[in-house]
Amino acid sequence: MSNTRKPGGGRKPSKPEYSAAKNLAQQMKTATDLYTDKMSLQAIADALSLNPIKVRKLLITAEVYESDTAKLVQQTFGSFRSTQSYSAAVSSTMSALQLSRPSVTSYLPYEKCVYFPEEADASNISTGAERQRHYRAVIALRKDPCEENLWKCVVAFRGYKFKTMSGLLFTYKLKKGRGDEFTKELWIDRREGSKSLAWSSVMLAYHNIGKIGEVVDRPKALGDIRGVSYIYGLFYRLGLIDVPDKAKEKMAKQ
Repeated sequence: MSNTRKPGGGRKPSKPEYSAAKNLAQQMKTATDLYTDKMSLQAIADALSLNPIKVRKLLITAEVYESDTAKLVQQTFGSFRSTQSYSAAVSSTMSALQLSRPSVTSYLPYEKCVYFPEEADASNISTGAERQRHYRAVIALRKDPCEENLWKCVVAFRGYKFKTMSGLLFTYKLKKGRGDEFTKELWIDRREGSKSLAWSSVMLAYHNIGKIGEVVDRPKALGDIRGVSYIYGLFYRLGLIDVPDKAKEKMAKQ
């Protein structure tokens, strides 16, 4: 009788410590960090010994690279992907945009990799990706200062170190409720403990801003609102208000 093959047998990996996903995630982090230093794709490719197209794909996967072409390809692919397989959706996108398969796939994120959605905690993304997240959110808010974009900024900046007018550091957290969505309540983290800041209070202060970007002398000028000192620091960082020079000095100190 032939020997029965033992479960788990077979050829052992030559590099058991190697992880393709981990390697790809590390490349993505490094590329993102370099990209925030305003290096060109070619310069990043040279630094990492990679093809510029792969660098762009890494940055797209990390959600820090944007272009009209990338947006068009991704939107077109997404419309087909909802009803087709990945390969079929790529083929349909090729036909719709008159592009080659390599061109289409080069503008799509990696399928098997670590993704950085807006809901991902800051501890799970690179510093570069976090900076890009903040930048995109603030730019969108300044172009269209509406409640929706303000909330997107609040989501993007959770865990960020803000300062009150007097220079005190604080951060905030968001909790998730039903449907795995963030509840609209900011939990302020200060040395004495956490304090709840209702979204309605943030919006009340927001509607009390006379003109976006104007100087607001003190927190109370935004209204007699619970937690307004924290809202004041938040609004200043997001560019919704400006503050007096003396306040800027205190808020700038380490």
